[in-house]
Amino acid sequence: MPRTRVTLKDVAAASGVSPTTASFVLNRVTGQTIPPATQERVRRAAAELGYVPHGSARALREGSSRLVLLNAGQLPVAGSLRSFIDGLDGELIGHGFTLLVRHGPTDPESLRQAVRTADPRGVIDLALLYATPEPDLLDGGWIDGLAAHTATQIDHLAALGHTCIGFAMPADPRLQRIARLRLDQARAVAATRGLPPPEPFDLGRRGAVTAVAAFDDAVALTLLSAMADAGLSAPHDLAVIGFDDTGYGGLWRPALTTVHIDAAGFGRRAARAVLGLPTDEVPPAPSTVVVRATT
Repeated sequence: MPRTRVTLKDVAAASGVSPTTASFVLNRVTGQTIPPATQERVRRAAAELGYVPHGSARALREGSSRLVLLNAGQLPVAGSLRSFIDGLDGELIGHGFTLLVRHGPTDPESLRQAVRTADPRGVIDLALLYATPEPDLLDGGWIDGLAAHTATQIDHLAALGHTCIGFAMPADPRLQRIARLRLDQARAVAATRGLPPPEPFDLGRRGAVTAVAAFDDAVALTLLSAMADAGLSAPHDLAVIGFDDTGYGGLWRPALTTVHIDAAGFGRRAARAVLGLPTDEVPPAPSTVVVRATT
């Protein structure tokens, strides 16, 4: 395993630009006015440092098998993660590789043991990705990563005129770290829109909140159920938007508005990254809002 992991922040520091600028260059984002000399400097720094685009995929050059290991940690395999695995598996199969999914403890020694046992060609470490201080620099961030998907969710509510937005958190302890990350991202989006920062939502103390962005569809449906028990309805009393488009929201009444993510596309891109193949040939589609009855 590599002793250190080169991040987008390292590339930015080495080339003397901001992480955002480095991300624009390395992700080939169009419509930017970045001088060609600066772009070349960023690409040269990335090559010299050995930066792997979309750092969730970490190539392990020592591995000799035809296996790729996905370290899911304790994240529940549902929604986007399930679709991510499907896309990852399909792309790997197309290149003659087999996917091995690991669940369980997230400590480094447990992962090292799994790597020693499987001797994989590469590791995609989701548990590490969303445990780092700045994961938005590694997963596509504000361009097409989790932060961008969160912005899609918050912007939908803001476009409808909501200025006081709550954020519904999950009760599952396995999700607390990534839920806190999403809350911080929601606050960053709100700040750029001139809105108050979203706070963890409590239906019993909703105050001036007129809309709620939920961590995922399951949390949104739990909130809608509690609202029904309290004699409240969406969107009349409170607008609600889910996240992850699991499909179950469409079966609820009122049907749940949610954010759809091309997770399978991200899986395909991660597979190509870990195999050292060009990733721009399989760009994931941008996240979109599936507008239904709750907003």
